[in-house]
Amino acid sequence: MSNTFIIEVSSQPAGIVVRGPGGFQFFAASHRFNRLEGQLFRNAREAERAATRLAGGVLPTAA
Repeated sequence: MSNTFIIEVSSQPAGIVVRGPGGFQFFAASHRFNRLEGQLFRNAREAERAATRLAGGVLPTAA
């Protein structure tokens, strides 16, 4: 099983996730996905879903 996955949204790079002791940590590839930077996910698919929601404006913006 791979330890690193590239996350894309609409064929554009969102970031990578790297497997670690607590799960998969997200590293943003562009400022658009900085809100996910450093977050841990159970798996790569969960990170991809979060990036897709963020790109679609579904996640609330940070204050």
